[in-house]
Amino acid sequence: MRIVVLGAGLIGVATAWFLAEDGHEVIVVDRQPGPACETSFANGGQISTSHAEPWANPSTPLKVLKWLGREDSPLLWRLRADAAQWAWGLRFLRECTPGRTRANIRAILALALDSRARLKALRRALGLEYDCLERGILHYYTDADEFAHAQPQAEFMSQFGCDRVVKSAAECLDIEPALCDSTLPIVGGTWTVEDESGDAQRFTALLAERSAGRGVQFRYASAVAGIEQASGRFAAVRLSSGERLAAEACIVALGSYSPLLLRPLGIRIPVYPAKGYSITIPLAPESPAPNVSLTDDGAKVVISRLGQRLRVAGTAEFAGYDTRINPRRVAPLLRRVRQIFPRIEFHADAVEPWTGLRPSTPSNVPLIGPTPLAGLFINTGHGTLGWTLAVGSGRLLADRVAGHAPAIDPAPYGLGGQSLR
Repeated sequence: MRIVVLGAGLIGVATAWFLAEDGHEVIVVDRQPGPACETSFANGGQISTSHAEPWANPSTPLKVLKWLGREDSPLLWRLRADAAQWAWGLRFLRECTPGRTRANIRAILALALDSRARLKALRRALGLEYDCLERGILHYYTDADEFAHAQPQAEFMSQFGCDRVVKSAAECLDIEPALCDSTLPIVGGTWTVEDESGDAQRFTALLAERSAGRGVQFRYASAVAGIEQASGRFAAVRLSSGERLAAEACIVALGSYSPLLLRPLGIRIPVYPAKGYSITIPLAPESPAPNVSLTDDGAKVVISRLGQRLRVAGTAEFAGYDTRINPRRVAPLLRRVRQIFPRIEFHADAVEPWTGLRPSTPSNVPLIGPTPLAGLFINTGHGTLGWTLAVGSGRLLADRVAGHAPAIDPAPYGLGGQSLR
């Protein structure tokens, strides 16, 4: 088939790769001048099956109330006269029950484990180099209550194939000696040795290059104006330039902007932008920076070493489609680095701040599969786990397009229980 993929981020490029592998003629369209220039550009760098617990869990509503109005809070909800925001928020609260949280963890974890295995295989097969570190991910805790909460979650995840092992404070310091310098006491942690980290933007650029070598066409600097339908099925993509790209199928992988494109077709999906921040710190050759990718669950921050750079990412701000950098949201990331790694020397002027819109569903479970319009598919809603779920999502979507039986049950990722009509 001739297939148009909208979006050249992690999800779109991974999808294009597998569609081309299946023998389809693929055209990828993106408004940016190259691949992974928006949400995938400077994320936290983690391929983290151990991060499968969604934001929507029983402990979150009280935390959100406590954080209301705090500019430095991990999760900031800016109330707006926006019906989509309020509808999303109400659904988010419904996902915070223990039963829904467990079901969502299982769905996220199944896709994450499949994706991690496929990423490893793809990296080996193509010889991709993107500052990958296969040293596991250590979740560390500076708060005893947070650590106590993490232990049953780790045990629950282990039942479904995620080997997240509880570690004492001393064991955490052995795994990552850089934590010995922390000004805050490390009370314990969990370690998932099979998890890894790497530069998502670099990976996407390399995979796009290999995809082009396989015949995939990339149409950069091309904004999408709309989707045309005829006789109850997808017909063509209309570009802002006036050009019309006719095809037999279309994949919408535009992240947070996917709902805006789908709405005129009468297709409403529960995806809302969660604005995240990161900072990238250049490291001196002998820097005492960590070499194991870390998750600071209490502060909702992830830390990954990417060669001679340290990527620190976190926070979620529900403020619509605002992509301006707010220094007050960057400050907590800088402060946390100085608390945990006081020996890392850097000048604030050398730090590169970044922000991007994570396409989030209330459940944190992404939407991957067909829409009510024949020939039109979606692959979006990955929230904070786009890098973790990208390769598996691309393969799952390609299987749905071809009508093949996927490696994992596709039902949790379908529109059936998640659409807003």
